[in-house]
Amino acid sequence: MDELSIRLKIANREYPMKVKPEEEGKVREAASMVNEKINAYKNQFGIDDKQDLLAMVAFDGMMKKLRAESLDVSNLQTVLSQMNSDIEEALNN
Repeated sequence: MDELSIRLKIANREYPMKVKPEEEGKVREAASMVNEKINAYKNQFGIDDKQDLLAMVAFDGMMKKLRAESLDVSNLQTVLSQMNSDIEEALNN
């Protein structure tokens, strides 16, 4: 499968990448999200050091991943089922 050569700008540095065409949008979205998070931390904490900002973004991303992995799927199914029942009940009234 052909790959696209793209350049992403993260923290004011450009990074060349090769991505599958169907993943280009997600890759660009991820880079945009990283830059948004960098700017948010910069504004919130007044930090200018790019390495510190990137470390904070990486840490934040890993914490979100760990939280998502620790979700109890059976509990989530129960909650979604209850929400679905509540929505159906509200629509029928």
